[in-house]
Amino acid sequence: MQHIEQACKNFMVNSVFADTAHDLTHIERVVKTAKELAEKEQADLAVVIPAAWLHDCVAVAKNHPDRARASKMAADKAVTFLQSIGYDESKFDAIHHAIVAHSFSANVMPQTLEAKIVQDADRMDALGAIGVSRCMKVGGAIARHLYHPDDPFCENREADDMRYTLDHFFIKLLHIAEQMHTDAAKEEARKRTDFMHTFLEQLKQEITS
Repeated sequence: MQHIEQACKNFMVNSVFADTAHDLTHIERVVKTAKELAEKEQADLAVVIPAAWLHDCVAVAKNHPDRARASKMAADKAVTFLQSIGYDESKFDAIHHAIVAHSFSANVMPQTLEAKIVQDADRMDALGAIGVSRCMKVGGAIARHLYHPDDPFCENREADDMRYTLDHFFIKLLHIAEQMHTDAAKEEARKRTDFMHTFLEQLKQEITS
């Protein structure tokens, strides 16, 4: 697997990323988590590893109208690349599905263990300290306000993460742990979500006192 990992990494090094929250360090963290989950769940590493490396090989900004198609575009591009380096064609359908299903925007339910693992690994990177950091980076990149000036924590209004970065916690981030598929991912996701609640409590003290 070292050869395919290096080939995928080289391919991603030369890729254009949607934003600095979806850069090579994000890819590397997703790969690391996916490997750990795959080993615990006894999944097919020949599917999980290339899918994890290539899951964001097409760059589409979070607020772009083609965002829902991004994972399908990435899956197509990934398979074309894997064909070009002579990778095992029997793995292509599974890799393609895992990449398509990893995305929130695509709204595709993962049907295989390998797809569940890639999705879990990618979503894990939206949680905890790294998740808070990445959320803020994306918000800055698309020029969202940090929070609503009168109701920062959506206590009396509907959350709107197109305008306010903090609203993204209430729409998406705090619910990710409930959507994890593998037992190992569920446990880690709960720990990271607890940290995010602590972060929000501290922020609340700082901006409302």
